[in-house]
Parts: sequence; structure tokens; C-alpha cells
Amino acid sequence: MPPTPSAPDLDRLAELAESPQATDRRRMLLIINPYATSMTPHIRTLVLYALQARYDVDAVDTQARGHATELCREAAHEGYDVVVSLGGDGTVNEAANGLAGTSTALTCLPGGATNVYCRMIGLSTDVVESTARILDLAASDPVPVDLARVNDRWFTFSAGAGLDAAVVERVDAHPRLKARFGPWFYAQSATATFLARYVVNPPMVIAEIGGTEVTGVSVFVQNAQPYTFFSRRPVRLAEGTRIDSGDLSGVVLTRANPVDMPGITYRLLAERSSVERHRRVAAFDGLTGLRVRSSDDRPVPIQVDGDFIGTHEEAVFTVRPGGLLVLGGDGTVGREGAG
Repeated sequence: MPPTPSAPDLDRLAELAESPQATDRRRMLLIINPYATSMTPHIRTLVLYALQARYDVDAVDTQARGHATELCREAAHEGYDVVVSLGGDGTVNEAANGLAGTSTALTCLPGGATNVYCRMIGLSTDVVESTARILDLAASDPVPVDLARVNDRWFTFSAGAGLDAAVVERVDAHPRLKARFGPWFYAQSATATFLARYVVNPPMVIAEIGGTEVTGVSVFVQNAQPYTFFSRRPVRLAEGTRIDSGDLSGVVLTRANPVDMPGITYRLLAERSSVERHRRVAAFDGLTGLRVRSSDDRPVPIQVDGDFIGTHEEAVFTVRPGGLLVLGGDGTVGREGAG
């Protein structure tokens, strides 16, 4: 969860808002999720005024799921230079779906529980530091990065079909607990979902990977590193793909058994261990596409960037190299960013 700004932090934001005004300014649309974990009206106001020191800013609050995508399509059509997503990874995902393939750049400010994409593009999970950094980047050129896609939905860093999507579905159904307990609620939900749905007769999927079929209970696909974060610790799956490498990587969990879970969990969180080498995991790397389908006619749950998007008979994954322009920390786009 992002740190809650203290009184001195808010004073610093106010100082940024009073900094000298730039004369040649880019047009910016600030999209705010008012229901994001750490959002308050005071932070919204201070961030807006601070950004106006270097940009010509318009601001709008999202009203419903999918609204950020509509706003970003309009922003690209109207010729905005950059869109700032102030919210969590779900808001970033919606923004990316509206900006894919356009000349309008995306950047983000942390307002959610995890803020994976902020870290990936070199921005802090502290809203004051990341605001200051975006001000510093006012004259910098955006960087092209990859976008991945599952069926008709783009994603910025990771997606899953099967167990992890079922966990995200459970988490999304309890937004207050998600906001209050963050990664610990994810962990509790993962345990409860696994025991309830994946120990006895679990839904099975078949992943078609480079001409080979692999059967399992869950497929994890990533467009960048890491797959996600558990608090401040990166969760790593396949190691090859980077945010600008033009390919996909991931793993298939080939069975659900309580005996396997402790070892897999340890490998996910340990700094010097690899989940790829677990005997119940099949890793893949360097792909431009793959297909996942149900093996028993039960629809497969799917998540993108930590948001549940429903159940599907099959999931087709592709990647678009350089499909999104981002404005991030200099020299850190594609690395793990600043926690």
C-alpha cells in the first residue's frame, strides 16, 4: 500500500504548486480515480495545482468501470501530449486501453494498493516524489514500451487464466478489505480460493505454447518484470521478458496440490530461488502469442493487471511491441522502479 502523505509531504506538494510556471507547456489530462486506496480530495487538489506549474492541465474524475478508457481515447483524439493516471493499476490499465497505438503518452501517480506499473516505469510509490519527478520530466521525450493483449483487452504488465484470476475475482469482490489489508488480503484470498476450488476436481486449462500443449490449473503471462509485487518484494515468474523486449513469458502451474504450494510460494518470494525450476511448473519465454482454453468446458476466469475481467471459453494472448508511449523516470523504464 502506498504511504499516506504526512503534513510535511502535503506542504511539499503545496510548494511544488507554487514553483515557477513554464512558458512552453505540454497539454496534460489528469485522470483521477476518486475511490482509489489512498485518494483524498486534499491530495487531488494539491497534485493538480503542482502539475499546473509545468503542464497545461485538465482534470477529470472517473465515474465507473471503463470510464478511464473512454477519457483516454478522447484525449488522444484531441491531441493531448500526456495522460496521468492517478489511481491504482486498474486505472492505469484502463488508460492504456484508451491510448494503445496513439501518440499520447501515459504516466501515473500512485493511488492504489500495489502500484506495480508506477514502479516499472521508474516512479516512486510516494505520491509527492512521483509528482516531483513528473514535473522534472516536463521536457523529456516519452519512451515506447510493449503492450500485451488477451482477447480484446490490453494489459501493461501481467495477466492470468485460472487460479490467479479466481483469486483476483475474490479480492475484487471485497474492495474495503483489499484497501485495508493489501497484499495480506491477497494471500488470505489465495489460500481460501485454492482450498475451496482447486484441491478437489479443479478447473483445468490447456495452454498451446509454440506447438506444444501443456495442461494445468493456471497460466500466468507477463509483458514486463516482475509479475507483480507482494508489499515491497517483487514476485518473479519467468525471467526473460522485459517491458520493451517485444515478447511474452510466463509459467503454467501444472497441478493444484497442497503438498506443492509451500515450495512454490517460497520460490515466488525468495530472492535467490526460481519458480521456473519447480517440478509442477512449466515455464515459457520469447513468445509473441499463445492460446489457453478450458479442458473440461468450464469457462476460464481471466485477470489483467490485477483486475478480474470475467470468464471465457478461451484466452488468446498476443503482444504489440512499442504499442504504448510512457513518461517515466530517466534510465529506469523497464527496470523495477523506485519502491
